[in-house]
Amino acid sequence: MKTTTALAIEGGRPALDGLPPFPSWPQHSAADARALLDVLESGKWGSTHGEVVSQFETEFAAAHGARHGIALSNGTLALAAALRAAGVGVGDEVICPPYTFIATASAALFVGAVPTFADVEPDTHLIDPASVERAITDRTKAIIAVHLAGSVANLDALNKLAETHGLTLIEDAAQAAGAAWRGRPVGAIGHLGTFSFQSSKNITAGEGGIVVTDDDRLASAVYSLVNVGRVRGGGWYEHASVGYNLRLTEFQGALLRGQLTRLPEQQQVRDDNAKLLTERLAGVEGVVVDREPAEMTAHGRHLFMVRVPELGAAGLRDAAAKALGAEGVIGASSGYVPLHRNEALIAESTALADRLGQPYPKADCPVSDLVCTDTIWFPQTVLLGTPEQTNAVADAITKVVSAGDALKSAN
Repeated sequence: MKTTTALAIEGGRPALDGLPPFPSWPQHSAADARALLDVLESGKWGSTHGEVVSQFETEFAAAHGARHGIALSNGTLALAAALRAAGVGVGDEVICPPYTFIATASAALFVGAVPTFADVEPDTHLIDPASVERAITDRTKAIIAVHLAGSVANLDALNKLAETHGLTLIEDAAQAAGAAWRGRPVGAIGHLGTFSFQSSKNITAGEGGIVVTDDDRLASAVYSLVNVGRVRGGGWYEHASVGYNLRLTEFQGALLRGQLTRLPEQQQVRDDNAKLLTERLAGVEGVVVDREPAEMTAHGRHLFMVRVPELGAAGLRDAAAKALGAEGVIGASSGYVPLHRNEALIAESTALADRLGQPYPKADCPVSDLVCTDTIWFPQTVLLGTPEQTNAVADAITKVVSAGDALKSAN
């Protein structure tokens, strides 16, 4: 499909001109305000004295098909706690994809382990099990599968690899609240799963996170790590192990309980709009929408991602994202840069491996290098719009991708 309509960056009419702005995020209700006031007036502001965080843990775990949920301060430390609870420590290697937020890899460093990288699939942006298998060494202790954008990594293949090699599988579901694989919610399909409640996430309290698991022993270990080494039912100064102090406040728990109740309705809106957008972009020359695995029975819809290979090859991906913003597609962005090329991360990982007298595996991740040049993200707020807005977003993408010459002159 081709269009000759002038881009907004050239003075043309924006594709979303005349339409209302996309919904703001975060969203709240009068019930949320009441719940916060109830905590305020209770005088029980910390989760060691109140019951709100505990209620949220139970509700979130149930919504994600897990026996246990332990809330904590953020998604980054949720990963660190999950790794440490699984016995990952100094000198161990943790395999993760390079196309993810830096926290996935830095969490390994926080527990003294070395992050190593397996490549992603070009049509999903998700970790490639074949690349994971090639990255396994005798020092590998865990695999972190990132459910990027709300899509679900191949948990069948990854669980099989973990079982075969005696590894812990951790699901980094920071962007995947509400997602499911073969009808089962993500999180406890691996040994442990972690979620984030940072401001942009589909469930948010500004900050926060949770670890879920079906394993009683791992749940107790995470609880102790979150609560300065205490055990459930133990004394205040009874520290059975050395732990962090990562607890949520009751205020955050109150917000999260409200957010959780709205997730199904919001997820349905995002899902409907994502499907409409996928349908509208099918066959548009120069646009490749991520494949959705057949085994994924629910998508978290945190992001909508497309690749624009021709524009990427011409070095015009960033110009295209900027042009989409001018068309009114607020939040369109270029996404991640590959972690296996992050100088700070590689320097610290290499230094740790050197101190331990072990080699630092060099990453071979050509697909991650490629998708970092030609991927464009659309945030969940775009998917919370109306069908009319979604159709206009499809028009904007078609318009921008079809205007390579104009992007060159504007670049």
